[in-house]
Amino acid sequence: MPAGRKGRILARLLLLLFAVISPLFINPLSAAQTVYRFGVVPQFEPRKLADIWVPILRELEKRTGFKFKMVGSPKIQDFEISFMAGEFDFAYMNPYHAMLAGEKQGYIPLLRDGGRKLFGILVVPKDSPIKDIQELAGRKMAFPAPNSLGASLMIRAELETAHGVRVRPVYVHTHSSVYLNVILNKVAAGGGVVSTLRRQNQEIQDRLRILYKTRGMTPHPITVHPRVPRAHRKAVQQAMLDMAGTEKGRALWEKIPMKMVVPARLEDYLALKKWGLERYYVAN
Repeated sequence: MPAGRKGRILARLLLLLFAVISPLFINPLSAAQTVYRFGVVPQFEPRKLADIWVPILRELEKRTGFKFKMVGSPKIQDFEISFMAGEFDFAYMNPYHAMLAGEKQGYIPLLRDGGRKLFGILVVPKDSPIKDIQELAGRKMAFPAPNSLGASLMIRAELETAHGVRVRPVYVHTHSSVYLNVILNKVAAGGGVVSTLRRQNQEIQDRLRILYKTRGMTPHPITVHPRVPRAHRKAVQQAMLDMAGTEKGRALWEKIPMKMVVPARLEDYLALKKWGLERYYVAN
């Protein structure tokens, strides 16, 4: 066979081999051109969320080569509409959201905090005469949104089903607004979670008292939409775990807070189906 023909055949074989194996690897050039939308449940006002999450996303960009665009939602209801429509590639969401997102869009939990449990808290002004949750019957109570898991769903469900207490909900959009409404005596009490309470100014914390805690559950996960290629999912998950192994990375995760970053599974959240929370969930 002529040498020229052999060369052409060899070149075709090499091209065919490259076409077969190249999808198995992440091309650095294509990674740099990939932009993923990262949604974050709006527990705080936008500036505070950006202070927490933008440094994390910049560190992930350095470690993966991908680009991440943080996508803000004005209200929790807007965040719910977005993830139910599959608008986020990655998202940090509450456990009940994770269960719904998995069922509706196939979102896959990647990471969660393995060092604590999430539970709702009911707070009152520190000098409030209220000593028992029965005294809240018929009173106004602030919540971030109807479907905030620990700060609203869990509290409303337990007050009514376990204690026979019905309150008059006032929805104020963020956890920070809940605490402010309580200390200003615009409501008798408010719903939140320990992590958001501890992120308030010390002056606000000192003016509040925890009256009630719900049962605990697996904390918020970071999830990924199934349209993101498996290799990219794995690369992002590993980069997040690697971050948690460094002093700088741990400091970034603790701002969320995530104290002990571990892999997550959808099965971690399916137990919520048995808690009767659907009676209190408001579909958008």
